[in-house]
Amino acid sequence: MANNSNFVDSIQQAGRRELVGPNVISNAMPYLGGALLLTAVGTYGGLGIIQANPSLFMPLFWGALITELILFFVARGVAEKENNAVAIPLLALYSLLSGFTLTVIILRALQSAAGVQGIGLAALGCGVAFIAGKSIGSNLSDQDGLALMKTVQIGLIGLVVALVAQLLFTFFGGGFPTFLQIGISAAGVLIFSGLAVVDFYVLPRTYRDEQYLSAALSMYLTYINLFIFLLRLITLLSGGRD
Repeated sequence: MANNSNFVDSIQQAGRRELVGPNVISNAMPYLGGALLLTAVGTYGGLGIIQANPSLFMPLFWGALITELILFFVARGVAEKENNAVAIPLLALYSLLSGFTLTVIILRALQSAAGVQGIGLAALGCGVAFIAGKSIGSNLSDQDGLALMKTVQIGLIGLVVALVAQLLFTFFGGGFPTFLQIGISAAGVLIFSGLAVVDFYVLPRTYRDEQYLSAALSMYLTYINLFIFLLRLITLLSGGRD
């Protein structure tokens, strides 16, 4: 799962404040679109490396993953200081690396019955979540918005615990039951679908209009994680391995 601390921090900061950035989401949209496009480019590059030189991919994968994690915190800090001239290339590089590390889950989907159709279905699901999130989240009352924020935050904590348990169980040689993998993936879809709604309530109450790159990063994390869990679920339901 991609780093989720950005939107957790946003949820904690939002509180009951009035709108501080009514246009921050519209300002962020071009950068969100660009980041997603660069992610696709990174994935395409990863698939190309696997095809041309498979032995080279895993060392590059681990290097990209470590660099991605470090770069996330650096880019987030720069973006929150509104140093956009520096933040934009950092976020662009982060998006490329994120796409490269997504190659593994994309390849597993392609090798399963899910195939290209499964990838397209996961992308379509993200688009539907965006449309629904904008419609619902922009019209939430404070009471409903805060309640949903707290519910999603609790769900995120539970999801992280479940993923760590799965990782440890697998690392020590245990076979994780498929039905539990499906359950975790379905929970991830529900939680990040909820975050797609929460973003439209939280971000205008957290970031000023000039902090559009921070908002774009939060939304990027929401949709990348939603895509991952959707594709993971589709792959598992089609008989593929996690």
